[in-house]
Amino acid sequence: MLSRVAERVYWAGRYLERAEDSARLIDVHGQLLLDLPPNLGVSWPQVMTIMGITDKPVRGGRAAERDMLKLLLTDESCASSLLATIAMARENFRTTRDIVPTEAWQGINELHIFARAQLRWAVSKRRRHDILSDIVARIQQLRGLLADTMSHGPAYHFLRIGTHLERADMCSRIIDVAVASLLHDPERLQRYDNTLWMSTLKSVSGYQMYRQYVRRRIRGADVLTFLFQDPDFPRAIRHCLGEIETCLKKLPNSGAVRAELESLLQQLIDLDVRKLDNAALHRVVDQFQVALAALNQQVTDTWFSPAD
Repeated sequence: MLSRVAERVYWAGRYLERAEDSARLIDVHGQLLLDLPPNLGVSWPQVMTIMGITDKPVRGGRAAERDMLKLLLTDESCASSLLATIAMARENFRTTRDIVPTEAWQGINELHIFARAQLRWAVSKRRRHDILSDIVARIQQLRGLLADTMSHGPAYHFLRIGTHLERADMCSRIIDVAVASLLHDPERLQRYDNTLWMSTLKSVSGYQMYRQYVRRRIRGADVLTFLFQDPDFPRAIRHCLGEIETCLKKLPNSGAVRAELESLLQQLIDLDVRKLDNAALHRVVDQFQVALAALNQQVTDTWFSPAD
């Protein structure tokens, strides 16, 4: 398989996952803001941080929320906006059309057309939930189509590695912002602790599975243990790394990437969040994100960089 094809399929998986996660995150955060008093400091900048939008100025006052939502949803000059992310997923699928099922290409094309036509209406609260839920559903249908109609050879494994690396990264970002919010003003946010952690779970579609895993009230330590270390929940970080490991075993020349991954998995298994205060946990999450970036770089160096 050509390295440029492998790289494009890998990034198609990453961008498609990023689009789904971003749509769900914006939807859930909008609902969270309706449940919290406006003076708690929880607002759209947290979502901008998770999505990597840190260099775009916004106006103050009443226009600020609308500006931020436009950045998050429809600003194509912002590479991390939802519309730009969907466009990048489409572009990577377009350049690999010869190895992707025709139905999948049609699906990503229809998703892009829908997003371009409808996302501008999601800036307002009235239609936001329906439009973002539709985007999430379309991406999930597309992922199921790929799983059922694409040969499970090297291209599919690179698609899956990209998907799960992106998913682990997004989950760690969501955790990081939740912890940072509690660090910022722990006394004022303490009475809303349950609401914040519930929103964190919903941001990864994990609320129902968490309640099956932990049959008591929502507590931060339990939520973090579940999202970091549960081996069975598909959006838990440990499960994502396990899926990457399965794919790596089926690819040639994967020794260096597997060594990087095994080190990361061991750190995750050894982690005991109950022994860490919020400040220490924030540092751990930062270190983990650096490790995920190193894993991505190792994948790039192994398969995508041209030989000297």
